[in-house]
Amino acid sequence: MPSADAPLVRGAAIPTAVAGVAAVAAATAIAGAKGLYGALFAALLVLAFFSFGQIAIGRLSRNNPQMMLPVAMVVYMTQLLAVGIVLALFKGTTLFDTKVFGFTVLGCTAVWTAFMVRGGMKAKIFYVVPEPAAAAGASTERQP
Repeated sequence: MPSADAPLVRGAAIPTAVAGVAAVAAATAIAGAKGLYGALFAALLVLAFFSFGQIAIGRLSRNNPQMMLPVAMVVYMTQLLAVGIVLALFKGTTLFDTKVFGFTVLGCTAVWTAFMVRGGMKAKIFYVVPEPAAAAGASTERQP
């Protein structure tokens, strides 16, 4: 993973894990064991899908940065499709509380997205690579 991506993923994964732990505690208190299972599964699902998605974007766009936006869109659509498949597979399950699962997915996704935006805005990532002379503070004007 490029050095700029690791702090972004870490900066979003830690608050999402904290939100997941809070959701698990609240769900256990409200819905019992089925709420615990639903919230735990949802938090792990969000952490896994979004972490792997960010890692995939970083790896696929490492050699060709111009492809970052198309790669990000494909990864995002794949994540939505995968979450939709998981939701369809567990639609009528009695293994866990599906309402708790849904609210936890929604909450953890919002936390992940907010902290990714925050990390992206705070990161000092060059989008134009400076020339070596300009980076060293040398004058770029030509002398006669």
